[in-house]
Amino acid sequence: MEFQAEQAQSGVITPQMKAVAAREGIDESALRDRIASGSVIIMHRGKRAVGIGRGLRTKINVNLGTSTGKISIDDELQKVRIAEEFGADTISDLSMGGDIPEIRKAIMAATTLPITTVPIYETAARVGLKDMTSEDILATMRAQAEHGVSSFVVHCVNDTMLSAFRRKRRILGIVSKGGSITSAFMLLNGCENPFTEHFDKVLAICRAHDIVLSLGNTARSGCIGDRRDRAQVEEARLNIALARRAHEAGVQVIIEGCGGHISIDRIPSSIRYYKKKADFPLFVAGPLPTDIAAGYDHIAGCTGASIASAAGADYLCYITPAEHLGLPTPEAVKEGLIAFRIAAHIGDTVKYRDRITLQDNRIAKLRADLDRDGQIRCALDPARARELSDGEKECTMCGEFCAIKIMRKF
Repeated sequence: MEFQAEQAQSGVITPQMKAVAAREGIDESALRDRIASGSVIIMHRGKRAVGIGRGLRTKINVNLGTSTGKISIDDELQKVRIAEEFGADTISDLSMGGDIPEIRKAIMAATTLPITTVPIYETAARVGLKDMTSEDILATMRAQAEHGVSSFVVHCVNDTMLSAFRRKRRILGIVSKGGSITSAFMLLNGCENPFTEHFDKVLAICRAHDIVLSLGNTARSGCIGDRRDRAQVEEARLNIALARRAHEAGVQVIIEGCGGHISIDRIPSSIRYYKKKADFPLFVAGPLPTDIAAGYDHIAGCTGASIASAAGADYLCYITPAEHLGLPTPEAVKEGLIAFRIAAHIGDTVKYRDRITLQDNRIAKLRADLDRDGQIRCALDPARARELSDGEKECTMCGEFCAIKIMRKF
């Protein structure tokens, strides 16, 4: 197996680096150097390689998976097909209901996209929150690594953060599911965080399989009324320190931060705060800049995500219309993914204007030429665009009084 970080630090350009450089249109040596410094990671699975980080397009992750309240493998496989068709970069299998290893096996057989898991989810679902041990969690990580996952999410909440949660009353406390399960494990057993206590073992598993370690965002806010607090500051400090340890051990690492609910004026400064502290790739869930959009949270999330991407976020976790309401349907997955692809592109037009706006200019030229079929073919969802085009030969919005047609005469 090609270990991306170690190979880059040795001056080697791996096949995965070549593939990412070609896809992104950047120099291979420059990409290798960024991987060596930790500002870029490559998440790979088989021949599929996705670059995330400085100088690369903003990437989109799609969450799917069963819950204890709804188990339908057919639905999850349909979501996988939608993720592939509509341009997801990675998939997170967050299954907690049913035969989780078999569900993951089916998902992995249905896609070549890199797969991320949250190992404590499967452990809690399989063993039980009250009965599981640190060794159970590590055993899950080893089994998932052997299964071929590309990335792990671990939540490194500590006693300082838990004390901060106790002292400061939030409207919503810990809203991260992985963070809440990890915190409950610590409180039930009166112990340290199993991931930080056994961090060297976690790193050894990741290094042996070239798995990307994603340091989770336990302290994110659950509503815009819960402002930045000591728990968030401590989590940023701790995750950055752990990221440096991981990088030194030859493990590729992502930091999760600035996710959840953040008022829109605070999104750029929150992103810059992380980027000033460390240049590791930043993964953002959302963020949601309002709490009133139930049923349309993919639109609210797209708004926040476009600002986050423009400010420097490298990797976005999509939100669907079902956020806060229930397990998303396949159609909701499609709507959320397309919304966040738009958000990522908007952000990239700010970060990489000359390189990214070529696509916008191509669409604009088709509009100027009144080439409606061309516009439809270039749409993120051509079937949807064709459905909205009325089926008429020309656009029916303006009819004879089309501004472009009128001015052509003069």
